[in-house]
Amino acid sequence: MATIRKWVLIQIFQVFCGLIQRTITIVPGMDLLSGTYIFAVLLACVVFQSGAQEKNYTVREEMPENVLIGDLLKDLNLSLIPDKSLTSPMQFKLVYKTGDVPLIRIEEGTGEIFTTGARIDREKLCAGIMMDAHCFYEVEVAVLPDEIFRLVKIRFLIEDINDNAPLFPATVINISIPENSAINSRYALPAAIDPDIGINGVQNYQLIKGQNIFGLDVIETPEGDKMPQLIVQKELDREEKDTYVMKVKVEDGGFPQRSSTAILQVSVADTNDNRPVFKEKEIEVSIPENAPVGTSVTQLHATDADIGENAKIHFYFSNLVSNIAKRLFHLNTTTGLITVKEPLDREESPSHKLLVLASDGGSVPARAMVLVNVTDINDNVPSIDIRYIINPTNGTVVLSENAPLNTKVALITVMDKDADHNGRVTCFTDHEVPFRLRPVFSNQFLLETAAYLDYESTREYAIKLLAADAGKPPLNQSSMLLVKVKDENDNAPVFTQPFISLSVPENNSPGTQLTKISATDADSGRNAEISYLLGTDAPSEFNLDHRTGILTAVKKLDREKQEKYYFTVLAKDNGMPPLMTNATVLVTVLDQNDNSPIFTHNEYNFYVPENLPRHGTVGLITVTDPDYGENSAVTLSILDVNDDFTIDPQTGVIRPNISFDREKQESYTFYVKAEDGGRVSRSSTAKVTINVVDVNDNKPVFVVPPSNYSYELVLPSTNPGTVVFKVVAIDNDTGMNAELHYSIVGGNTKGLFVIDQTTGNITLKEKCVVADLGLHRLVVKAKDLGQPDSLFNVVIVNLFVNETVTNATLIHELVRKSIEAPATQNIETADTSSPTSDYVKIMVAIVAGTITVILVIFITAVVRCRQPPHLKAAQKNKQNSEWVTPNPENRQMIMMKKKKKKKKKKHAPKNLLLNFVTIEETKADDADNDGNSVTLDLPIELEEQTMGKYNWGTTPTTFKPDSPDLARHYKSASPQPAFQIQPETPLNSKHHIIQELPLDNTFVACDSISKCSSSSSDPYSVSECSYPVTTFKTPVSVHTRPTDSRTSTIEICSEI
Repeated sequence: MATIRKWVLIQIFQVFCGLIQRTITIVPGMDLLSGTYIFAVLLACVVFQSGAQEKNYTVREEMPENVLIGDLLKDLNLSLIPDKSLTSPMQFKLVYKTGDVPLIRIEEGTGEIFTTGARIDREKLCAGIMMDAHCFYEVEVAVLPDEIFRLVKIRFLIEDINDNAPLFPATVINISIPENSAINSRYALPAAIDPDIGINGVQNYQLIKGQNIFGLDVIETPEGDKMPQLIVQKELDREEKDTYVMKVKVEDGGFPQRSSTAILQVSVADTNDNRPVFKEKEIEVSIPENAPVGTSVTQLHATDADIGENAKIHFYFSNLVSNIAKRLFHLNTTTGLITVKEPLDREESPSHKLLVLASDGGSVPARAMVLVNVTDINDNVPSIDIRYIINPTNGTVVLSENAPLNTKVALITVMDKDADHNGRVTCFTDHEVPFRLRPVFSNQFLLETAAYLDYESTREYAIKLLAADAGKPPLNQSSMLLVKVKDENDNAPVFTQPFISLSVPENNSPGTQLTKISATDADSGRNAEISYLLGTDAPSEFNLDHRTGILTAVKKLDREKQEKYYFTVLAKDNGMPPLMTNATVLVTVLDQNDNSPIFTHNEYNFYVPENLPRHGTVGLITVTDPDYGENSAVTLSILDVNDDFTIDPQTGVIRPNISFDREKQESYTFYVKAEDGGRVSRSSTAKVTINVVDVNDNKPVFVVPPSNYSYELVLPSTNPGTVVFKVVAIDNDTGMNAELHYSIVGGNTKGLFVIDQTTGNITLKEKCVVADLGLHRLVVKAKDLGQPDSLFNVVIVNLFVNETVTNATLIHELVRKSIEAPATQNIETADTSSPTSDYVKIMVAIVAGTITVILVIFITAVVRCRQPPHLKAAQKNKQNSEWVTPNPENRQMIMMKKKKKKKKKKHAPKNLLLNFVTIEETKADDADNDGNSVTLDLPIELEEQTMGKYNWGTTPTTFKPDSPDLARHYKSASPQPAFQIQPETPLNSKHHIIQELPLDNTFVACDSISKCSSSSSDPYSVSECSYPVTTFKTPVSVHTRPTDSRTSTIEICSEI
């Protein structure tokens, strides 16, 4: 409630001040006295409305640091101000001159006043004032923010403490006393000086070792000074003793008490019973401060009733006269004339007290007080003291252009050391600026903003402050205050083009400049500095210089990978906070003829039956070109003027102009050229091989054993599962017609040996016993898998089970007899050789064999290491070509490689299906078969996408729209009747099978680096290849089924 009452009173006082101001403007005439009263009221209103206050505190000198002196928040009742919406918390800011060391500090947040580390020395602060005058220290404090701004003048009354001891003018005091001095005569002693005041000053004197002859008394002068006097207590006799030595002690009244001593030496002299007398004991004179040196101040007159030397008067200043006065004035010791010794300065000391003593050599000198008043002369120009409320930077105040009205910049204090009119100062600015000076005290002004600032119109102000006094003639002073307007980031960058579209040819050089992106910013300085950035959606192919805005392509662009690039670019200024904007960039990559036509395969192998008619369809070649427009228009042609075949330039269909005859030529090779339509055309070639398919017309031929009369030694100690012999046969046909299966169809009555149907390896099935010694005859059959009818051959393999071969002639005779004997008999014989001789022979054979193997390995290694690299490459290429091309001379090698390749096959991709047609035949009238089934594996490759829809009796659906119907063509053109293969469909024993060619009749091409393994030279099967699109074959187990005579069972097994 009390707070509300105080606030209401403040508001009423403000209304009252407004009424007074309007009254002055209404009443034009009034007397001087009324005007003076009204002026005083107005001054009080101005001071009140400006928020100016004063506060007094008392502080003792020599106080330590961080001692709490007062609390402005409580002492000024600032906590009673009603709550307002303040832009910032209340802040107390000490305003002091730059370079000064403040004696106090103030907590900006709480308003608490503390002492600092600077020494508070009253004697130093108030050295130029009277001893008994009060000592004050003044500072100003600004209360912020502007909503509650006020300026508080704080006056600190410095209290004296007893920090100085009283001191005599000299450590030895000499005084002369006439011998006729009466008892209780008094003689003045030099007074001690104590800079402290009051109780801390000189309070008492003591005489030490007075010898009961002298005593000491203290008298107090009208000015309050205590003067010691020496009292004669006994009669003196110079002839008895002319000198007395004592001590005088002086004490102050402070706590703790301080004191000092001096030696007092008294000389007994002859008598002089009259002392001088001044004509005037108090004199007051005035002298202008500009009085030249030597000017007379006053003339003192003193008389003495004595005569002679006792009447001779000596004038001198008392030791109580200040050092400043002794420095400025001179006293003639003989005449008593006081003159100016040094130039006077009223501002330094306006008055001086000169205590003059006149002595005729007597005990008590005469005293006269001269008061010299120094009058003012307008000799000092006003001073302008700028104390910044907003801290400057390098002497310049930085003010935001968003600063509100009445923002306080600095406190301007004008002073003039002169007095009266000479010291009355006015302050103003010399030209129109958006700032004003608002008075707060009689000689202090607040510099604040009077209008809104605009950085774009004016970036800085040089405010010239003028101060002039009222002297005649007036003196003036000027000072410059610099205010720099700080730019605010209130404008975002603007692109000159919000949408940027440009084109660039592909295959550009990395670092090619595409365009320069530019933006502008209405701000300035760092706020107008623009950095260019790529948006987060920008691809890595582009780079944007953040300083220049130049857009470059850091990578080579490829239209075939990407034709258009959409991304954003950003323009960001360097303001705080930064502002940014974006623009969209479209980069179109123009096509260049930089891609040659691409064949789907580097090498094409087509398989055609030798009865294919002229102008029939051999196959289709597919070519692509990643370029665009005319650069991608491809034309096909056959190189080297080949008249045997033609190719459609647009569709790529190859047709023969000849009739095929495999016996005359089994393959044709030529190159096809693909050329695009670019201005500078590009081309590429592919190798085409057309293989003529053969029929099964050759029986297998045994190579090992070379004849039915050869034999092989088998040791009785051989472990079961050991390969004891390998049968090798070859077939001059190709493909499936040359693939052989081995079986034992005769002999082997004890079942001691078994044969691997694929490799021809004969292994020992059981451990040999004594009954197994002798010659064993095996009838081995080699059967090919040709279609429609397979062919076979047989050979006799003789295995001689014994420890050694001691009599080769005997063994050959046994072999000859076994040929004539039935196939079920085995010939047994005993070895009559000596065990000892056999052991020696075995050891010799082992040593010789080991040496031979080591020599062969060493020679082979040397030859291979010295072989030239180009011969190795040629040999490798030769092997690859033989691997791909079905050459009759290499049939045996191809067949053997196929056997090895089957063991290394992995799972193939799942995008193809491979069907096996297993034909099992049982012929009752074939005595050689012994009831064993003959198995043929026939692979058929189909595309996975069309397998479910394919009908073996209709046209294949996987042909391209412009591709010929090769399957129907082969069915109709084949000299052998075609038939439909259905799972588990029984067929007549006499039939012919011609396999459907792969869809499109396009052999999955094998280039030089894909290393096709045409291990199976079957003209109807697809060669195994490490190309991305490959076929695979999985071995199918051989099933033996009982069937009727002359019947065949066809079984189709599918595996994905």
